[in-house]
Amino acid sequence: MSTGGAATPRRLAPAEIRTLFLFESLDDEQVAWLAEQGRVEQRTAGDLVYGEGDPAECFFVLLDGTVRLCRTVHGDQVEISRTAQRGVYGGATQAYIGDGRQYRNSMWALTDAEFFVLPAEQFAHAVRSWFPMAMHLLEGMFIGMRDTQTVIGERERLLALGSLSAGLTHELNNPASAVVRASSSLRERIAGMRHKLAMIADGRIDGSRLQSLVGLQEEAVDRVAKAPVLSPIAASDAEDELTDWLDDQGMTAGWQLAETLVSGGLDVDWLERVQAELEPAELEPAVRWLTYTVETELLMREIADAATRISTLVGAARQYSQLDRAPYQVVDVHELLDATLVMLRAKAAGVQVVREYDRSLPAIPAYAAELNQVWSNLIDNALGAMGGEGGVLTVRTGRLEDRLFVEIDDTGPGIPDEIRPRIFEPFFTTKPVGEGTGLGLDISYRIVVNKHHGDVRVTSRPGETVFRVLLPISPEAPPAG
Repeated sequence: MSTGGAATPRRLAPAEIRTLFLFESLDDEQVAWLAEQGRVEQRTAGDLVYGEGDPAECFFVLLDGTVRLCRTVHGDQVEISRTAQRGVYGGATQAYIGDGRQYRNSMWALTDAEFFVLPAEQFAHAVRSWFPMAMHLLEGMFIGMRDTQTVIGERERLLALGSLSAGLTHELNNPASAVVRASSSLRERIAGMRHKLAMIADGRIDGSRLQSLVGLQEEAVDRVAKAPVLSPIAASDAEDELTDWLDDQGMTAGWQLAETLVSGGLDVDWLERVQAELEPAELEPAVRWLTYTVETELLMREIADAATRISTLVGAARQYSQLDRAPYQVVDVHELLDATLVMLRAKAAGVQVVREYDRSLPAIPAYAAELNQVWSNLIDNALGAMGGEGGVLTVRTGRLEDRLFVEIDDTGPGIPDEIRPRIFEPFFTTKPVGEGTGLGLDISYRIVVNKHHGDVRVTSRPGETVFRVLLPISPEAPPAG
């Protein structure tokens, strides 16, 4: 470190060292040792005292002047604190636990400043030898917290995965059950259709009329594919009209046939065309055979719709997990957001989800799976804030200069002003004991800021909380691995 150009560094007298609150309770021998090991250094206004990320070589105690501490966020120096209090300290503050290899922040001199400077090795020796009990406590606190954060962070991911898996299972269960039910019904209807066809084709209907009936069957299939969706009232009226017509023809349980025929887009006029092709005794078997045809088409359409839903859910799960893709890739954030919303659909039951996407945004290079974890944490918190019933969740995207933003907006009660500065702290949570680890937002912040060189901001008031994630559109270099 620089010594200001002096051949012999100036040292503090033991009496001066004892005036610093950090050392006021030391005994005479300890104070004398500090006076011998430390030195006084000056910095002029505007000088960098030490820089974030540089090797942590010294422990600094302010004697005079004003300094500020900064952290680097997205290339900008963000001021953490500013003080002129004599005795405040910084630099290699964790050297005594072997975790002081780099400075964790930067210190700048705002005015001409003077410091008592102790080499990191000497500072570590003093703490370890003078305060062995405190050393064990501090080591347990720092290392234990780091290990705890690792373990609970993994637990947080497992809990999130379990929640998403439960939601996905629930979503898959509905269409899968629909396929099973429709398949069972389809088997019965096909068997019934074969039986009715045998009755029709036993020789009582001549070839020309049978050919006409087959043509009407093909027309019925075509009408099923184009059947309009009727309102409940319109469908009820149409079923009543068909039931009356079928009853007039002497058919039993005409109301059962009417529901299926109306769902397939068939009406009285079409049935009268069927009637015109047949003898009276042939009408009921023919109508029931045609009804089976309509019902099989409806069931096959139901199976196709359910299979499509399953395929969509599986595709969303693959998109969410990114297991079959490279970790770092060019992605469309809208696809990631949509996949996350599908995975959380069960939790969002009762909540209105609004998408306000700027589709002109370009794809960006990113760690897709980890961004999905960010969206999951933010959306899950928003849904939890709204209580799961009622409320509006708005997912919004847009552009801000050379960055795109993703906003997660909820209509919950908001975040109180007194706790808002702490929400990104590890282990800080407002949830009841046992319901939250306090790592979701910390993990999200580190993914966005440290890994993607982006930023996370929050604004909140009762009825509106907005988390805004900013990501560079064209990063100069690949984000940190």
